[in-house]
Amino acid sequence: MTSAEIRQAFLDYFNQQGHEVVPSSSLIPANDPTLLFTNAGMVQFKDVFLGDDKRPYNRATSSQRCVRAGGKHNDLENVGYTARHHTFFEMLGNFSFGDYFKPEAIRFAWTFLTETLGIPKEKLWVTVHHSDDEAEKIWKEEVGVDPERFSKLGDDNFWSMGDTGPCGPCTEIFYDHGESVWGGPPGSPEEDGDRYIEIWNVVFMQYNRAADGEMTPLPRQSVDTGMGLERIAAVMQNVHSNYEIDLFQRLLEATAKAVGTQDMDSKSLRVIADHIRSTAFLIVDGVTPSNEGRGYVLRRIMRRAIRHGNKLGAQGAFFHTLTAALVNEMGEAYPELTEQKALVERVIAKEEEQFAKTLDNGMRLLTDAIASMEGTVLSGETVFRLYDTYGFPVDLTADVAREQDLTLDMEGFDAAMEQQRQRARASGAFNVDYNEKLDIEGETGFTGYEDLEGSSSVVALFKGGESVSELTAGESGVVVLDNTPFYAESGGQAGDHGTLSWDSGQFTVTDCTKEQKNHLHIGQLTEGVLRVGATVSTTVDMANRKATALNHSATHLLHAALRDVLGDHVQQKGSLVNAERLRFDFAHFEAVSAQELAAVEQMVNQYIRQNSPVTTELMAIDEAKGKGAMALFGEKYDDEVRVLTMGDGFSVELCGGTHAQRTGDIGLLKIVSESGIASGVRRIEAVTGEGALAYLNQGEQALSDIAGVLKGSRDSVVDKVKGLSERNRQLEKELDQLKAKLTAAKSGDMAANAETINGIKVLVAKLEGVEAKALRDTIDQLKNKLGSAVVVLAAEENGKISVAAGVTKDLISRIKAGDLVKELTAKLGGKGGGRPDFAQGGGTDVAALPEALASVKATVANV
Repeated sequence: MTSAEIRQAFLDYFNQQGHEVVPSSSLIPANDPTLLFTNAGMVQFKDVFLGDDKRPYNRATSSQRCVRAGGKHNDLENVGYTARHHTFFEMLGNFSFGDYFKPEAIRFAWTFLTETLGIPKEKLWVTVHHSDDEAEKIWKEEVGVDPERFSKLGDDNFWSMGDTGPCGPCTEIFYDHGESVWGGPPGSPEEDGDRYIEIWNVVFMQYNRAADGEMTPLPRQSVDTGMGLERIAAVMQNVHSNYEIDLFQRLLEATAKAVGTQDMDSKSLRVIADHIRSTAFLIVDGVTPSNEGRGYVLRRIMRRAIRHGNKLGAQGAFFHTLTAALVNEMGEAYPELTEQKALVERVIAKEEEQFAKTLDNGMRLLTDAIASMEGTVLSGETVFRLYDTYGFPVDLTADVAREQDLTLDMEGFDAAMEQQRQRARASGAFNVDYNEKLDIEGETGFTGYEDLEGSSSVVALFKGGESVSELTAGESGVVVLDNTPFYAESGGQAGDHGTLSWDSGQFTVTDCTKEQKNHLHIGQLTEGVLRVGATVSTTVDMANRKATALNHSATHLLHAALRDVLGDHVQQKGSLVNAERLRFDFAHFEAVSAQELAAVEQMVNQYIRQNSPVTTELMAIDEAKGKGAMALFGEKYDDEVRVLTMGDGFSVELCGGTHAQRTGDIGLLKIVSESGIASGVRRIEAVTGEGALAYLNQGEQALSDIAGVLKGSRDSVVDKVKGLSERNRQLEKELDQLKAKLTAAKSGDMAANAETINGIKVLVAKLEGVEAKALRDTIDQLKNKLGSAVVVLAAEENGKISVAAGVTKDLISRIKAGDLVKELTAKLGGKGGGRPDFAQGGGTDVAALPEALASVKATVANV
């Protein structure tokens, strides 16, 4: 069976068993701070397992795209060198949410493997957790598994969502590759061998673990199953390595052709074939290479692949060309890969170009490091800095060092790498106590789309995170209501402000957020006493809400205009919308030009002036996507969604926020700034309505003030500024010429002060009134006048010392400028270096300068 046939057979089998076939979710977990990437099939159902979400089905099945290349699950360095490690893989899964449990889950697994796929029973080995007598009984008595092919294991067969939260024992099924492969069954001393390979893992979520370690039974026991597609494909295609399955064979062939190698067994070839999969799908899901977070992991994956291509002899950029082969292989199963092929190629090609520059920069840094080192061992810290900070490959560092009879301090490098891994694990762990939440039942009904006022009952009160029965005047806290017109912060839109009032008191709401399905009204009780069960009048700050809504609607028009002007690759990376302004982050690979910004702004204002209605519709998520509605990056949507349309179809997005009634209500949009906030991510800030008018009025006033300073009119400001700028440039030019003449005159006088020491002309001097950047020119002039000499000059300005040294070429075999400057700046509390013929540096110990300069002559005398 092909990999595609196995994938479809799995989904069809569980669909026939009453499971809803659910599409793969994004590799970026929606609203989940605990994970760097989606690393298992259950991630998109985590809220369901936790009881925070309810789906219209109790059974589900999926083929989930997963990435394990950062944080807790990080096997990046092993990928390509083992038979089954990958940065990207597909996890086939079936899930029960309080429906079936152990008997059915075990039977489903065994039936699919032995009957649907036809795997011989004698090739399978089963394990359970040592405490799970129930699962053992089912396997042995109901399924009839051979007791000789059964193991009871320890904590490796116990799964948890985190240090706290849902957890439970596992049962696993292993495939026996036969006696020709070394290794023993699970639980044996030889279990690390490759003979027995895990292909199926069923987690029985039956407990909730508290922070103190105590486990209590879950009210709704659930099932989470995972089976790696690549592993089961290797079994069904009778091969031992995942890289031998059909999914990889054509990718490996395309990779070999791209890099120009005939060695189909190369581990580097495997690395590249694996990495193009994770690279492409991460880009499709909105990640761009950067120096932090998910973007940093993507950059490491890409550069690792490029480096391995270089090792195989690739000439020029090659990695982006593999996108086409990947689309041919997986585009049918994942249409989004086909749709964004051009974007993926563009992002990879740009990173390849940037990495080529990185290699050039790394070579320069490495050369400087070698020039300044003592001994024959390059420090591990230097090797790690080149690798981690500049992306310079360690093996290339070793090659350069070898050419100069140097070795690397690999122990120091490994120590630095381990520290980095610990930092990565700490930052990637995203530890969360799943029990550390406000204990609130039910959900808050939201009435704020239609009304800004209402009447509500107090469901719960919290102070300092603890539930209380009442709040008194002066206390800050959180109020939970049965229904509310207050919009809770989400989707980038800030929460509403306003008041809760009753006959004898008032609570000022300064923010409104959401936990699970409850709105949390955050603020302070200004007067009276507020008790659970009380009835309050709810009043949203109308002016604040309206201004926020206008900015939110303008954000949608801005998004659509950016895609129209810059291209469909533009994807929202985040937003912040409040009453004052809007901020919109989006994927784009270069600064937006002034002409492009003007076109975007003009387009948005054109649709504002059209004054078309802003419409919202409730529909199923699939229907919304069919209508062309855009889902925003990182957002999580219910099965029924709100579809917002404006500009007669110009913008169609899924959005739960509040908006204008017509586009004309926005009045005007003015872009205030455009900047880069990360590699491949740009940010636009803008204002609308009254805020836009205030911004323009400030600009008008500033222009009038400038005109007054220039003693001209507003119409003549540009010409006046141009005239002043040209005059300034002319004066700077004249000043530079005068400085050059003065320097030349000084150098003529100074040359006469040169001394002959040890057969070498030496000139050492401190210059007054000379800028640091003029030292080089002065040294060049003195070297020309003296013919053969060592020249050391210093200048001091505002407590900082600048020094420079020059050595004529006939003398650099005896004395080097770089050595002189290093010795000199060390005495001055600074550092410096450079070439044998010229070097420069600085220091701060002004009092030590005379003695330091005097030491130069002693140094020359001893060469």
